[in-house]
Amino acid sequence: MKLPSLIITSIAGPRNGILVQYAKACAKRGVPFFLIGDVPSPQDFTLEGCRFYGIEDQQKLDFRCLKNLPLRHYARKNIGYLLAIREGAQIIIETDDDNVPEEGFWNERSEVNEGAFIKGAGWVNAYSYFTDEQIWPRGYPLDLIKNTDFPSHIPHVKEIKCPVQQGLANDNPDVDAIYRLVAPLPLRFRDEGNLILGEGSWCPFNSQNTTWFPHAFPLLYLPSFCSFRMTDIWRSFVAQRICWANGWGLLFHGPTVSQIRNDHDLMKDFNDEIAGYLHNRAICDSLAALPLKSGISGIPANMMKCYEQLTVLGHIDAKELTLLEAWLRDLDEVTPKK
Repeated sequence: MKLPSLIITSIAGPRNGILVQYAKACAKRGVPFFLIGDVPSPQDFTLEGCRFYGIEDQQKLDFRCLKNLPLRHYARKNIGYLLAIREGAQIIIETDDDNVPEEGFWNERSEVNEGAFIKGAGWVNAYSYFTDEQIWPRGYPLDLIKNTDFPSHIPHVKEIKCPVQQGLANDNPDVDAIYRLVAPLPLRFRDEGNLILGEGSWCPFNSQNTTWFPHAFPLLYLPSFCSFRMTDIWRSFVAQRICWANGWGLLFHGPTVSQIRNDHDLMKDFNDEIAGYLHNRAICDSLAALPLKSGISGIPANMMKCYEQLTVLGHIDAKELTLLEAWLRDLDEVTPKK
């Protein structure tokens, strides 16, 4: 059995009940748990079962990306990925400090899966596979949310390689500010098994209950020079496009966490999501048109090409390319050589 490593970024204190729950579960299972702090984090953070890295601890690391990685940003999670990989992580699971693990969260995970497979369908609202309610994931195009008809014929395909896997969240799932302002919650999803999206099928995924296998570790990178509410969403589009180039599927599975959402200013969230509301479809059209090479060795170059395109479109500052290049060099150095 391959043991995962768990990554969370948080500014909460060590008495946060959900962090305590993860720390105890990880200690019990021998799972390395990397918690990445930020400027507001308590300086004297101590929690058994958790490897906490505050800002001072982070600055002592020899990672090149630290020179350009912004403070007070969710993308400091990129440090946690490097730490886990340096220690030989075989699987990386990431979540947040407001997601409570449900039954199944700690189950063994496999890179090769079977499930309902959709290819070449354009935009697919994965949530519609797990509920009859009109709900959509954060980052999904607003002009498509009323298209509730799920593809009528979905073949069940065996042995699809899915090195990126998105689990759903019950009660307070990941939706955009517009949904939260006008629609009811909580909501619980059905567990319908696996939904796998192949080439030509888009759906945003997040960083809140997400599993990554080694071939996809470079795709973990979260962009820093963009809206906080878009960092994991735009990462998901880059990851999907590169998965297509390698014949990989993107897997969605039923809920294995329930979210007790931290306090948010919904109007601020709305403002931070505007770039996505307006441009996500065009971003994906542009990424789909890029000529990318297949193969594991080509992933770093493909990532640079995708993020260069996002800077050309004006959605991410060009400073991102310097940071990404440094992070990829760090990744190469921490990745165990066979």
